[in-house]
Amino acid sequence: MKIYTKTGDTGQTGLPGGLRVSKDHLIINAVGSVDELNSILGLVRAGGLDDDVEKLLASVQNDLFDLGARVAMCLAPSDRTPVLSPERAGELEKAIDVWQDELPALTSFILPDGSEQSCRLQFARAVCRRAERQVVTLRSGVPESDGGGGASTISLDGELIYLNRLSDLLFVAARLVNRRLGQAETLWQPAKP
Repeated sequence: MKIYTKTGDTGQTGLPGGLRVSKDHLIINAVGSVDELNSILGLVRAGGLDDDVEKLLASVQNDLFDLGARVAMCLAPSDRTPVLSPERAGELEKAIDVWQDELPALTSFILPDGSEQSCRLQFARAVCRRAERQVVTLRSGVPESDGGGGASTISLDGELIYLNRLSDLLFVAARLVNRRLGQAETLWQPAKP
């Protein structure tokens, strides 16, 4: 099979179930953000991490493939639509709790800085929040003009919970990486009114 099909040369792409949509469709934007997030996490992992962070982010990358596939199938689900287990968000919460025990309490917003790995994790967090916003838009409904007929035909509530928890985990992981490397956090200094 060739990697190029030429079927997207006119600005259209296919969704599971045979529906063809514009490459700037709401679903494609959401799936693209999930893919971007997954790619950034690959970059984070390539930089080297402690085993606990590495292992969890590897499993998150697999989760993101399931999540992206589910979002792509939201207008035409099938018996092959992946299901992201609700327990996965709970596993992220457990890791957050364990990692937070290593961190000082926050008394201010912090700047996304420090080590390169921490900055990459903060970048991943920001992309995760974008993906979350785009999935919220999909849950609200895909207009008929965009090939939809209202709300998604499958619930995306679990995906929203997962993305929300994942952005929290990425924030805590960024702080944790800095802490373990001895990097100080830079507190936000608000401008004087």
